[in-house]
Amino acid sequence: MDSIENRVAIIGIIVEKSDSVEALNAILHEYSSYMIGRMGIPYHELGINIISVAVNAPQSVISALSGKIGRLDGVSAKAAYSNVTSKNGARTDE
Repeated sequence: MDSIENRVAIIGIIVEKSDSVEALNAILHEYSSYMIGRMGIPYHELGINIISVAVNAPQSVISALSGKIGRLDGVSAKAAYSNVTSKNGARTDE
C-alpha cells in the first residue's frame, strides 16, 4: 500500500479576539509535528495579529487544522496549497 502524499501549504490566520489565543496555541501545538515554521506579526494599530504557518501534511490534516482554527471565536484561517507533494519527507515529481 502506498503511503499518503503530503502537501506543502501555508495557513494564513488573522486573530481579532485575543481571548482565543490560548485555544489557537493549543491547536497549533496539537499539529506541531506537521509544522515547518510559524511567523506572527502583531498589527498594533488595528489590534489584530497576523500569523502564517507553513505545514507539510496530508491534505486532510491541513484541512482539519485550518477548519479547527477558523471555528475559534474572532479567528479566521485560510489555507493555500503548493503543488509540491512528498512521501516521508521526500519530494515526488508530478
